[in-house]
Amino acid sequence: MRETKTQREQLADVGDYLKAFACTAVMGQTVLSLGLTTAAGQVQRVPIAWLYAAIKFTAPAFICGILFSTMRTTMPRPALRQYYWQQWHALGVPTLWWTLAYLLLLPGVQQHRPAHTIGRFLWKMVNGNAAPHLWYNTMMLQIILLMPVWWAVRQWATTVGRRRLLLGGTAIAYALGMGAYTYWIYATARYSRWYLTDRIFLGFVPYAILGIVLYLAWPRVRQWHWLAVPCLVLGGVTVSWQAHQLLAVRPLSLARSSYYLPANVLYALSAIGLIVSLAIWQLRQRSQWLPAIHWLVTYAYRAYLANVFWLTLIWSAFGRQLTSRHVGWGLLLCYVLTWFWSFAATYLLHLAWQKLKSVILNWRKRQCLEHNQSN
Repeated sequence: MRETKTQREQLADVGDYLKAFACTAVMGQTVLSLGLTTAAGQVQRVPIAWLYAAIKFTAPAFICGILFSTMRTTMPRPALRQYYWQQWHALGVPTLWWTLAYLLLLPGVQQHRPAHTIGRFLWKMVNGNAAPHLWYNTMMLQIILLMPVWWAVRQWATTVGRRRLLLGGTAIAYALGMGAYTYWIYATARYSRWYLTDRIFLGFVPYAILGIVLYLAWPRVRQWHWLAVPCLVLGGVTVSWQAHQLLAVRPLSLARSSYYLPANVLYALSAIGLIVSLAIWQLRQRSQWLPAIHWLVTYAYRAYLANVFWLTLIWSAFGRQLTSRHVGWGLLLCYVLTWFWSFAATYLLHLAWQKLKSVILNWRKRQCLEHNQSN
């Protein structure tokens, strides 16, 4: 029996797993960065570098997951205006409100010099410098705006030969791009000035292509029981490579880790493969985790937007003092509380907004009824 569009949207899929793991891991990146601002954190820079390298897969995984889920749930292809309207409410409105919250309520978390003019204020709203994690929104929203291109790629890559050509051509072009970036930007003084290159969608196109191909080839990929083994080996090698690169820079700066370096790209691919392997196994077993994963993904984007806000409050209240005395316990507690409160507050805000909309709708109905009766 063929599933309906509504049924497809209610089922957890591989894209949900990728997005859930990415959202869960990315919250740890800011926690580790704050840990390095303490003297005790600098003493423990080696384990912090390793932990950071282990969770440096989040943006590629999220993009891959978005494209997989979107390809699956947009069959048949929706009207473009309808799609953009839905994405504006799902992604654009939360991004706008949280960006304003950071700029107005927590201006101290701004990146690359604070805004002192209206022009700089507006520019920070666009370029992702309102908070440490909002650079990703700038890039991801470009991927969403380009959805007609991804639908065209899906329509073209209908055969195995075309999919191989697509993956091979993308891999070659990206390898050349990585080489140019490593030689002309990363290894030079341009790196700190050209930071906006991380926010251009071109650097994440391969993961969008991977998500599309993964969807198209899913009936075959889901039979790859062996996928976890090479991904585990590759992941072990490349996470060591990443940690070595980070620790080679003194003092340790997590900002020196770039998604465009070969070690990071290969690690991101291995992490995606491991998550896909887990999803294959749990989908086959009809795991009890499937509803939980789908629920998390429903609120993942909004929880991600909020996480630095709550972390900043937790860090100011007691996180810095605790981490200065007990690095491991301090970072763990800050992370757990940030993750929990980001999702809990997002869910509570969602319920409050739904209740408010219901009250407004009922009020409007009464007004219309009273108006009709008076006439």
